[in-house]
Amino acid sequence: MTATLTDRYIAATMKSLPPQLQPEVRDELHASIADAVDARIDQGESPESAERAVLTDLGDPGILAAGYADRPLHLIGPKYYLTWWRLLKVLIAIVPVCAFAGVAIAQTIVGASVGQIIGEAIAVALSVVVHIAFWTTLVFVVLERTGADTGTKWSVDQLPEEQQIGTGRSDLIASLALLAIFAGALLWDRFRGFVPTDGEPISMISSGLWPWGIGVLFLFMAAEGALAIAVYARGRWTTGFAVINTVIAVGVMSLGLTALGRGVLFNPEFVEVAIIRNGVGTQAWTVLVAITGIAIVGVCVWDAVEGWLKARRARITA
Repeated sequence: MTATLTDRYIAATMKSLPPQLQPEVRDELHASIADAVDARIDQGESPESAERAVLTDLGDPGILAAGYADRPLHLIGPKYYLTWWRLLKVLIAIVPVCAFAGVAIAQTIVGASVGQIIGEAIAVALSVVVHIAFWTTLVFVVLERTGADTGTKWSVDQLPEEQQIGTGRSDLIASLALLAIFAGALLWDRFRGFVPTDGEPISMISSGLWPWGIGVLFLFMAAEGALAIAVYARGRWTTGFAVINTVIAVGVMSLGLTALGRGVLFNPEFVEVAIIRNGVGTQAWTVLVAITGIAIVGVCVWDAVEGWLKARRARITA
């Protein structure tokens, strides 16, 4: 005997149900489908078209079975989604950067080339991103399926403070103060010295960078200060300001990495006193160079990215 469409539909639904639910659901489906088909036939439809229309309206039998079994058909539902997303963003913002820096320092210590350092660091950072995304998601999938409680509950105390959209005077003062402190530190290092010795303190920065190298840096700092004043006068960040900020950041990064790569950033006397005489070995010098390079790149990249983020927020709220 050939099974009807209704029989085939019910059989497909039963496959996705636990055995204890199957008898009750089978009887309920038979009755509801028969009533719906009869109602359509009473309205003048043929039995075949009425049956097909009713089953089409019921939809995929797997989805119907999930509803009867109260089984979620999503990877992460609304109960855990925001917690998962917030945690994932924090982890991806922190862990890959730390992994990149650690691998770069390790590769520098073992004497790898610049290409090997960058390649290995990027490969590990990307691998870390994939692992973070997979394992974090897997944990929340398990929580979703088991119905476990993460212990996080929303309350009105978590509401963020209202943020000021424009650029306030405090931002301008902070930017100019930081630039002044950095400029003062450079001048103090040049004329007084930061590193104590048995005699006079010595400079950390090579005197060979004066006046032209440091002069270019001061020009970039002046441009940064002028940009801060322009942003304050405009009242918000714009795409043009973000572009200028990025150009300044790239210029400072290029200047710092060029000096570091040519070995003219640090004062040779500082290297002699702080590293060679102390007997800490060449590895300490290699680590110092690696950390300095990572710090230069990190600060400049973050400064550029922050400018674009501020411009985007200002554009959205405009």
